[in-house]
Amino acid sequence: MGVDDELVERVRALRATGCTAKQIARNLGVPAARVTVMVRAIAAEQAAAAEAADGPRPLVGCWVSPQWSGGLTVAGHPEWPDVEFDRSKLHGGLASVLVAREDRRRHRVEVCGYLVDTHCLGLKNTVGPKTMATGALDAFVADYFAAHDGPPLPVGLDLVQHLVFGAIEYARALGFEPHRDLDLVVDHLGEWTPPSAITFGFHGQPLYCQGPRDSATAIMATLNRTVGQGNYHYVLQARG
Repeated sequence: MGVDDELVERVRALRATGCTAKQIARNLGVPAARVTVMVRAIAAEQAAAAEAADGPRPLVGCWVSPQWSGGLTVAGHPEWPDVEFDRSKLHGGLASVLVAREDRRRHRVEVCGYLVDTHCLGLKNTVGPKTMATGALDAFVADYFAAHDGPPLPVGLDLVQHLVFGAIEYARALGFEPHRDLDLVVDHLGEWTPPSAITFGFHGQPLYCQGPRDSATAIMATLNRTVGQGNYHYVLQARG
């Protein structure tokens, strides 16, 4: 154990007896500012451990964007809602998801958002965790889904889990990893047992629709390697 580790353990022990940061600093002969940083880190560790032991905080609500099921096949869940739309048309496969849970503080909620490419790339982006007053949630939900044609659909956590986790698994099988901030928002989804009840891809085949920040060359090279040329569809942006 290093010198810093020993100091942290001594601070932890004194803190457990109820000593303030100033009292600990005097007792150990360490600058108060340094002890304060350690006390805050110890408190954060304890809070995280308590949260992990208690499990996810209670749900406030879950929402998905309309037309989330475009091109998909869903088995055994007639209760999962969607709006009426022309399923014969090509759909880009992007679905927005939002999950809100109670915050540890009263009258506060914590929200996490997920942008899911259900046809190819899986989890493309995340939002949060973002904490706000409970009274601000409705406006945040409306703003989060403003780019979609129609209001979001209130849904159960089971649909969210099958949609987000299932899309991640599908994309991984194609060679694509989820967004780098998945670890920050995954706890909001709760525990899930695969497989997903959703068949991903556009009617069962990967469909890559190029986004503004995508490297289309790299993505299609990956698809050529994992599923083979001719076994996926693609839509590329026109270059001016």
